[in-house]
Amino acid sequence: MSSEMPALLTVRDAAHRLNVTPRTLKYYEERGLVTPARSDGRYRLYSEDDLDRFGRILRLRSLGFSLSGITEMLKRPLEPAEGGRRRYSNESLREIRDGLSQQVAALDARIDAVRRELKEAQALKTELVRDLDYVERRLAGENADALLDERRALGAKRRTPTPARRSAEAARGTARKRAADEGL
Repeated sequence: MSSEMPALLTVRDAAHRLNVTPRTLKYYEERGLVTPARSDGRYRLYSEDDLDRFGRILRLRSLGFSLSGITEMLKRPLEPAEGGRRRYSNESLREIRDGLSQQVAALDARIDAVRRELKEAQALKTELVRDLDYVERRLAGENADALLDERRALGAKRRTPTPARRSAEAARGTARKRAADEGL
């Protein structure tokens, strides 16, 4: 029996063997796709299993899969299939689908939150632009009372209800009047 340790490769040697840059290997490690061993000096050392995993990642990337999709796929084993090939079982594919669906749902929620925040930021910007306009016009020598009257008029105009709002307000007013008449 041989007690020989399997050969471990440095980042440069592993990158050369896989025909990628050392930065690519480090990036995949940062993404949690591969965890190489470390030497006493904290250098990355790659085993044959690591290289096989990198090969799988690179093949999946070349087929157009995202790194998030690859991460989900790497969580599941390949199983023997026809012709000596290895494939995912239907159960594994369902788990991959569920994992990817959860990521899409989380991104949709983030997008919705960003849209709400953008809308709030745009409203705040509109208010600040009006404030800035007032200050600049005051600095240019315009009359403060006239500018304030203009701002009040614009504020009242923005608060003027649309026909739909008027209808809703009228309905609420009628309901309030009826409640008052009934002593509620």
